[in-house]
Amino acid sequence: MATECFHCGLPVPKGTSYSVQINKEEQPMCCIGCQSVAQVIVDNGLTDFYNHRTTKSTKPSDLIPAELQIYDNEALQESFVSIPNDAQDGSIREASLILEGIVCAACVWLNERNVKQLEGVIDFRVNYSTHRASLKWDNSKIKLSDVLKAIADTGYNAHPFDPGRLDTLHQKEKSAALRRIALAGIGMMQVMMPAIAIYLGENSDMTDSMLHFLRWISLIITTPVVLYSSRVFFTSAWRDLKRGVFGMDVPVSLAIGSAYIASVWATLTNSGEVYFDSVVMFTFFLLLGRFLEMGARHKAGQVADALVRLLPQTATRLEKDAKGNDTQNVIAASELALGDRVLIKPGETIPADGSVIEGTSSANESVLTGESMPRPKTVGDALIGGSVNVESPLTMQIDKLGDSTLLSSIIRLLDRAQSEKPNLAKFADRSAGLFVLLLLGIAVAVFATWWFIDPSRAFWVALSVLVITCPCALSLATPAALTAATGNLTEQGVLATRGHALETLAKITHVIFDKTGTLTYGRLKVIKTQVLSDDLSKKQCNALASGLEASSEHPIAQAIQQLSSKPQNFVQLSSESGRGVEGKLNNKTYRIGTQSYVAELVGENNLKQAKSETTSLETAVYLGTKKQWLATFDLQDEIRKEAKQSIDKLKSMGIKVSLLSGDNPQAVKAVSQALGIENASAELLPADKLAQVQQYQSQGEVVAMIGDGVNDAPVLAAADVSIAMGSGSQLAQASADMILLSENLSQLPSSIQLSKRMQSIIRQNFGWAIVYNFIAIPLAAMGWVLPWMAAIGMSMSSLVVVLNALRLKK
Repeated sequence: MATECFHCGLPVPKGTSYSVQINKEEQPMCCIGCQSVAQVIVDNGLTDFYNHRTTKSTKPSDLIPAELQIYDNEALQESFVSIPNDAQDGSIREASLILEGIVCAACVWLNERNVKQLEGVIDFRVNYSTHRASLKWDNSKIKLSDVLKAIADTGYNAHPFDPGRLDTLHQKEKSAALRRIALAGIGMMQVMMPAIAIYLGENSDMTDSMLHFLRWISLIITTPVVLYSSRVFFTSAWRDLKRGVFGMDVPVSLAIGSAYIASVWATLTNSGEVYFDSVVMFTFFLLLGRFLEMGARHKAGQVADALVRLLPQTATRLEKDAKGNDTQNVIAASELALGDRVLIKPGETIPADGSVIEGTSSANESVLTGESMPRPKTVGDALIGGSVNVESPLTMQIDKLGDSTLLSSIIRLLDRAQSEKPNLAKFADRSAGLFVLLLLGIAVAVFATWWFIDPSRAFWVALSVLVITCPCALSLATPAALTAATGNLTEQGVLATRGHALETLAKITHVIFDKTGTLTYGRLKVIKTQVLSDDLSKKQCNALASGLEASSEHPIAQAIQQLSSKPQNFVQLSSESGRGVEGKLNNKTYRIGTQSYVAELVGENNLKQAKSETTSLETAVYLGTKKQWLATFDLQDEIRKEAKQSIDKLKSMGIKVSLLSGDNPQAVKAVSQALGIENASAELLPADKLAQVQQYQSQGEVVAMIGDGVNDAPVLAAADVSIAMGSGSQLAQASADMILLSENLSQLPSSIQLSKRMQSIIRQNFGWAIVYNFIAIPLAAMGWVLPWMAAIGMSMSSLVVVLNALRLKK
């Protein structure tokens, strides 16, 4: 028998080792979330919570002591709450949650509407495919526990996302669904025997007492199915109606409830018709359809689930013994702290982000970046949590944990992209509620019409109309396709961070590239230093240049930073985007950057002193002070090997390609000629690039911009779709709708093709949902569809939409 979690009562997943000492006894926990909550309860002297409770419950309201708003605890929030880079004082926070009880698109809409109305909530989005929610709130105005309570008051359970608990919840959801289906299936088989006898008996010499007896047998068989198997429909419908929402379970519950009540009345009074067989049959088929849909939904969201399972459960921490020797201790990965030294053996997964402090090996980062070749790692190189050490043992130092790791940020961005709704999805959500109201009106009209035509058929024809229609297919059309497409892209090393990105990418007519770090590798290297001053040596010029560029993330700056191990310490550093850096040393002003920028300080009269004879693929950087040129630095970059093929592919798709760069004209011309880009501009400032993009947009172009540097952030924000390189600056990535983690430009044409496929499948899904309802409603209204047939039709309609969307995973 599986061990139960001492805190919530759910089964403890195999292979986990979470526990907390409570009342001097080690108690098992199912996940890090329960472990953290239980530990805080113990640390605050609140163990009476466990002593006085009568039963274990999985409801969040029961798992939190009333006197302690446990999820507001700062220490606990470190494991699942992040603070955005743009937060001024740390009050703006983000968290990923899991919602239990979501059964249809109306549930998603209801939760989003109620939570967004709370003062202090900035944004709240629910991904229907994964039942995960992204919450952004102002902690100075509202606490996380208040949001969770508001969700609980609506009738749903919400708790911080935890990968261990996700498996348990999926299993719990599947088991509960199978139990309901099993009871309904058994009931359907059993109720058909008296139902057939009743149908035959009404047209034969069967006595009234026997017919009445068979009705009672049908009632006894049907009642457990309605009270247990159908309860999920009634609960959801009541929850919607309390909030003034007409979800899909409202007409379903009306159909099942009215048919059951009418049949009970007919049985008690021994008059009229009974519909017990129809009640049980469409309960079974509806549940079966939802179960199949649930399996497809879990499959659509499996990329995000796979990412959260990348991190290992344990890690080997190195600690010093009394003699100063290293000892190896295997601990739970959740116990790691910043600064810990961890041994990574060949074949082991790296438990967190950090850096190599000893050893040489290579790491397979394919799951995160899509790059199949392992990357070499030596002392000082960064290691990404979730990647795998391939060859030799490495000793690493932990630099980032929890929600600050790269893996967590990828998962967070993927959640945001999958939960943000494109325009088609927003329209479908708005239409679903109106569709249900219209459906109820149609059902009433059909009942009234048939009452005058054939009263004996009026009731079951109206039931068929209620059951056969399917607004769920409309609401599922976009989320299912979006989840499958973003999952596919993530596997290829392309991370969509915004929900609209793929929708807009399908309409792209013009792609604009930056040069350095985008079309080229961006690994610039200083190949020549020319000293222009008689007063300084090469070593002194290198120290000055390194000091001026010390705070910059630009690839050119990073190459110059490597020139000196002892850079000068400048004060009053200021940078002019796209031109260079200025700083003061011993009350003397220095500049480094483009020739024109430095010449403003040196003076135009001395311009002839600085002539760097660079080749077309080289870049010159100038160093100077007032009235004196000091040095020139020649740097060289290399064009990405897949760039030419990618640009040719874009052109073959009818997409225009341009190159906008702040680099010198010679270097830009060489790259554009090598890649076959006719439209190329050089020496552009960020404002110039922005103006160029806006000009294209004014001409009706739908523009995608690809860049990697800080100076690309404004133009990335202005483009219709912005794509940042995986190694680009944080500001560039924050401005981007998509991130090319693999840094493989060949993924760009394939991403555009996938986005076009996604749009096609969304249109197919909408077309199917609309055509199905236009055909199904008249057929049901004319009395040609029995209630159990209507249940099959409704279930299959939703399932077709999800299965069609899953084609995007290939």
